Amino acid sequence: MPAAYVDATAYGGNGPDPDDDRIRLSDVGKLGRRVRRGVVRTARLGDRPTFPKLLAAHLQTDVDQLEVVEETWPPHDLVNVQVGLDAFLAVAGARHELVGMRNFRHERFGLADLLRPSEREMYGPMPGNVAWTQLASGPDGQVVPAALAAVYLVTLDPEGTGEEPVRLVLMLRSSDPEYDMAAVQLHLVADRPGAAVVAAAEIRRLALEHNVFRGQVITFDHDMFGERASALQFKRRPDVSAEDVILPAETLEIIRRQVVGVARHREALLAAGQHLKRGLLLYGPPGVGKTHSLRYLIAQMTDVTVIELSGDSLSGIATACSVARSLQPAMIVVEDVDLIAEDREMYDGSNSLLFQLLNEMDGLAEDTEVVFLLTTNRADVLEPALAARPGRVDQAVELQLPDADARRRLFALYRGGLVVDESNLDAVIEGTEGVTASFLKELLRRAALIAADSGAAGSGSLAVSVDHLGAALAELMDTRNAMTRTLLGGRGRSAGSGGFELAWDADAWDADGSDADDE
Repeated sequence: MPAAYVDATAYGGNGPDPDDDRIRLSDVGKLGRRVRRGVVRTARLGDRPTFPKLLAAHLQTDVDQLEVVEETWPPHDLVNVQVGLDAFLAVAGARHELVGMRNFRHERFGLADLLRPSEREMYGPMPGNVAWTQLASGPDGQVVPAALAAVYLVTLDPEGTGEEPVRLVLMLRSSDPEYDMAAVQLHLVADRPGAAVVAAAEIRRLALEHNVFRGQVITFDHDMFGERASALQFKRRPDVSAEDVILPAETLEIIRRQVVGVARHREALLAAGQHLKRGLLLYGPPGVGKTHSLRYLIAQMTDVTVIELSGDSLSGIATACSVARSLQPAMIVVEDVDLIAEDREMYDGSNSLLFQLLNEMDGLAEDTEVVFLLTTNRADVLEPALAARPGRVDQAVELQLPDADARRRLFALYRGGLVVDESNLDAVIEGTEGVTASFLKELLRRAALIAADSGAAGSGSLAVSVDHLGAALAELMDTRNAMTRTLLGGRGRSAGSGGFELAWDADAWDADGSDADDE
């Protein structure tokens, strides 16, 4: 029987016995093919570009003697690092070649690993196409293309000095929180001592100078995972004037002076030895205009960076304060701050977000131009904590339900382009005692909808008659809409333990829309 013959039936039909160490012709053939593939692969690897070859050729010096400088930023700062890097490369006398990277995902490596050949070279990062991501840089769809992983071969030629050009290599990597790489990395190496440190400091300075968040209204996005995710999102700055804020004049002036006034007189206050950091708390029942007042202050502070926190993003207080310090003048807005005023015992007495916020407020330097704007519906929950930390909040302003004059002004504000028959407005104002601004806004919208359904729009402006207004008010006051009134912030006159009822008396409204008691 020939030596190469194998009786497959002897092994249950599954081929040669792997424990049989006799050499067969098929084994020789397989070994030959493997050797041939290895030789071909090695030859081809010697021909293709690798990072060690590219970097050594660019630096033109012994890489073993070079020091690598590493800089890191939070994940949301990738857009600013890219902007700063672009500004660094745009200076006169600078030229560069951009080299993309493949096989970089989920890999741990730095620029030092790319400088020298390694056994992982066949499977690790290799030169390739540049992977870009589009990152927001403004509230109106502006974007900046940022490299996820790339190497810049930079030459700085100091024109007119007669000095030799400085050769730099910069490696930019985005964060990858899913694989415990939660920072944007910039690694630098230069062909002469100290040059990489100088370049790193300049790029960091430019990233701060050209920071795309500066002077913007930004909010935290709690979902920070993924390459395209950003912890900060842009919002349009609201357009709210003093005429749009229906508050008593003295209340509005207190709020304005504490926030806008301090910013306006910054230099005079500092010269007089007065501090700039401040905290303003607006408190009162829902629907009295706390959020609207904040929008007014944000609109007035056009050159201030505003950072808004609410809901899940309240856990980002430390990051928000860090951003505010770096981009001052800045404003941190925390709505419904009572939501983070949990009992300290729930966090072993040390980690309550409210106390973390108060600690951040206390940790600011006296000349730090950062203002904290807080709102709450539950001042009773906050008072003990604030009293225990005096000076963090230096102005608390109560906003109350609108009085008759305020309700009349709110009616005029929310009427907008509606043509409204106001012949019975006094009855409406009197009958809506105890309601919020939200209630009046919904009243007018509902009256407009009733008018539209009745064909009152015609070919011109939508006209609301006394009957339409009365029908809308009666509908809101109906017992079936008790929950709606609560959701709109309605309080009204106390009806005992059974809840609240508004002052509206539907029976006092005649069919013709007039007040039945009006003689």
